[in-house]
Amino acid sequence: MSIADNLKYIEERIAAAAERSGRRREDITLIAVSKKVEPARICEAAACGVTDIGENYAQELTAKLPELPQELRKHYIGHLQSNKVKLLVGRVETIQSVDSERLAAEIERRAAALGVRQRVLVEVNLGSELRKSGVAAEQAPELVERIAAYPHVEAAGLMAIPPQCDSESEARRYFERLHRIYVDIKNKKIDNTNICLLSMGMSADFEAAIAEGSNMVRIGTAIFGSRT
Repeated sequence: MSIADNLKYIEERIAAAAERSGRRREDITLIAVSKKVEPARICEAAACGVTDIGENYAQELTAKLPELPQELRKHYIGHLQSNKVKLLVGRVETIQSVDSERLAAEIERRAAALGVRQRVLVEVNLGSELRKSGVAAEQAPELVERIAAYPHVEAAGLMAIPPQCDSESEARRYFERLHRIYVDIKNKKIDNTNICLLSMGMSADFEAAIAEGSNMVRIGTAIFGSRT
């Protein structure tokens, strides 16, 4: 199927999942995950209505930027090392993978130098998996509060990739837990934060994520197909 056909199918499923959860399609942001996808195909997706893309590698993203539409919102969703922060601050809509105060401090330093305010999400390791980045679930509220001390960094919510699950009900338990943490943080109304984004759900489980409160889904394979 073409990118246009894939997007039409995904849009229908997002709209149906949103309706089942008592929301509208426009309440859910679709991020087309474009790692290892050449700029021409990303531009094709943009022409079909994609407004947001997500990249996993800082250098790959910066290499693509000159060939992408300026109005396309770019999100960084991969593990981020401090020495790559300089490639992203002020160039992406959101850095979705902040998992330490040290990383937040480097983002603050770079953002202050540029005179910008960088939006970030705290990445949560829901399954305490050693091979995945992310802060432990119980530490997420504290990290948000620590980020709030930085005037050039805006904590806007949470992001997570749950462990591989054998059933939708199992996945939903992880998503429900993250949503609970998100709501608790949002209700605290922490100064210098704007908690409004819950980024969870990918090609295999985005409908379950939407059912549990996600308002931002990251879908790559179901749009662009398998990548090497």
